[in-house]
Amino acid sequence: MSSSIEHEQPSETGGASWLEPHSDAYLAELGRQNYAARTIARHKRAVAAFVTQADLRGVAAKDIDAAVLAELRGAVPELRSASEQRCRQGCIARFIGHLVDAGAIDPLPLPSPPAPESVEDLSAAYGDWLRHQQGLGKSTIRQRQAFLRRFMTFRFGAATGDLNSITPDDALTFLDLPSTTTCGPAAGYRVTPLRSFFRFLFATGRTRRNLVFCVPQVATPRSRGLSRHLPAGDVRQLIASIHDDDGLGRRNYAMLLMMARLGLRAEEVIGVRLDDINWAAADILIRGKGRQYDHMPLPADVGEAIVAYIRDGRVGDSRHLFVTWRPPHRPFTSSLVINRVLHEAFARTGMKPPEGGIRSHLLRHSLAVDMLGRGASLDEVSDVLRHRSRQTTTNYARYDIEALRSVARPWPVPGEGQ
Repeated sequence: MSSSIEHEQPSETGGASWLEPHSDAYLAELGRQNYAARTIARHKRAVAAFVTQADLRGVAAKDIDAAVLAELRGAVPELRSASEQRCRQGCIARFIGHLVDAGAIDPLPLPSPPAPESVEDLSAAYGDWLRHQQGLGKSTIRQRQAFLRRFMTFRFGAATGDLNSITPDDALTFLDLPSTTTCGPAAGYRVTPLRSFFRFLFATGRTRRNLVFCVPQVATPRSRGLSRHLPAGDVRQLIASIHDDDGLGRRNYAMLLMMARLGLRAEEVIGVRLDDINWAAADILIRGKGRQYDHMPLPADVGEAIVAYIRDGRVGDSRHLFVTWRPPHRPFTSSLVINRVLHEAFARTGMKPPEGGIRSHLLRHSLAVDMLGRGASLDEVSDVLRHRSRQTTTNYARYDIEALRSVARPWPVPGEGQ
């Protein structure tokens, strides 16, 4: 291996080499194109090394094919620097193109285009990208992958085609949205995942154009009403109603109490494992959204509910804390179980659900509103809910009516408009 480009000596090809006149013509052409002397010297050294390997093997013009060229290029001594090595191979590739254009060797067969990815392979790669690059949770990733499959079926049918053939008209037709139309909030549920998919295609080199910019942005005005929540007394009544004296009741009670006291999301509750609880330190590891892990203190009443469930109700050898009631007692694969438990609790108490229906975030929102009502700051609420951005927590500022009254200006202003 040569130690550097500067120390390498040009090959003595001799007059018998059929490549020498082509080498001279190639270098002369670089000079006519006003390349710098330093650049021409670099090409000269690379071509000389290539010609040397051809002469050593006695390769004639009629012997040249793709396999022989690959062998010659592989036999050229490597350079110590990776960047110099890439530059050398680029010079050799350009010289081979010159030989083809001059008719010295036959044109090389074009490589067969790679087979397009199947929808399932593309979906799997998209899921990995969303998980590692965007930090999205499992349920969101599944929704985005389902959207990908719908779009691919719309555009290509049963067989996947060339992704570079996707056009802006395809996107607009799929969305059924004129490019200049301001659409309602429902359209945002189609636009956002499509933009995400196009961003993935461009970021991973699967498309030459960034199609994100051809998807129209949709105005989605923020709701003026307060999010669904319950007063603290109603939350306690709701949780107590589900506490039956059997394994199922103990499990459901522990799940809802954990959500109400720690502000957990549904998928975080079903993701808790036995090893995540540190009984000595009274804390619990929360496997949060986007693979974000946090340690939180374990309240005494939550710990007691978990112990009661483990001792008198939990069955099976799974390392997940909460498992199905029926055999084979596996971990939950969907957080919909939380919604079912909440529906049962409302049915038992006879309470009217808040406007908008029953959702698993109900207890999480209720905790945030209750904290603000008891004087907690938005920063404290953000820490408990484990928001990545403080901006997300500011949505709860409208709940603290008393604090907002202190900054509100009187109206009408005395002396004005009279």
